[in-house]
Amino acid sequence: MKKTLGITLLIAFTFSLFSSCKKGEANEEVAALTSDASTISSSAAVEKPGSNRKFIRTADLKFKVKNVAKSTYAIENITNHFDGFVIYTNLQSNIIEQVDTKISQDSTLETTRYNVENNITIRVPNKKLDTVLKSIAKEIKFLDYRVIKADDVSLQSISNTLAENRAAKTEKRIEKAIDTKGKKLTDITTAEATLTDKEAQKDNSKLENLALEDKINFSTLTIQLYQNETVQQEMNATTKDYEYYKPNLGMRVIDALQSGWYMLLNLIVFLFEIWWLLLLATGGVFVYKKCFQKKQS
Repeated sequence: MKKTLGITLLIAFTFSLFSSCKKGEANEEVAALTSDASTISSSAAVEKPGSNRKFIRTADLKFKVKNVAKSTYAIENITNHFDGFVIYTNLQSNIIEQVDTKISQDSTLETTRYNVENNITIRVPNKKLDTVLKSIAKEIKFLDYRVIKADDVSLQSISNTLAENRAAKTEKRIEKAIDTKGKKLTDITTAEATLTDKEAQKDNSKLENLALEDKINFSTLTIQLYQNETVQQEMNATTKDYEYYKPNLGMRVIDALQSGWYMLLNLIVFLFEIWWLLLLATGGVFVYKKCFQKKQS
């Protein structure tokens, strides 16, 4: 009985020790992840509850990743998950050097050194900016820089609202004046032109306010990704030049003799084709000699 109890206690102690180790490892992993996330998170990215101030928050990030393409897809998925959207992405490879090494008569080894980079611009809800930054932190291998801005535009928002209200009140007064006091055509025309200007001012103020609200509600993140230089090697078939396909000397001499023979035959045929011209030339020479001899005699 005592032996069984001792074995049970030993098993329980071992299991407890193992669980403690696992829990410690898990806590270390969580602490490491929190540390990584905190490198790009900021209190400037957190929405203050109950605050009447309005901020336009932006973030500029540049960091190295293990694989640019995979990290790009991960960031795009994070953006979609938190109700954001991608407004620009430019994934490209830049060739640093390309060398062709001849391995054999018909094979060439092409070695290409290149780097991969991507510039991404995303917009996410302002209240979720800090969460998005922490999620993106999981992709970081080395952080070059992180810049977060929070511009206070509370007064600008109030100014735009007041300008819109003033333009609306002026528009109503002009409309009322046209309806009640407008008599002459010239007066009405001038008032209508003034009304159109005030309507345009009101519309511009409203559009400025909407654009400002959009920047407040959605933060803009500009992200630059890059990875270590990559080397790719590929074996290609060698393209032979023109000299390789020329026949040997004996064949070339035989071809030259045949070409010369054909040219001679063509010349003979050509002379038979212009027999009438030769006949005229011969007759002309004969007549010239006769006439020249008569003059001399």
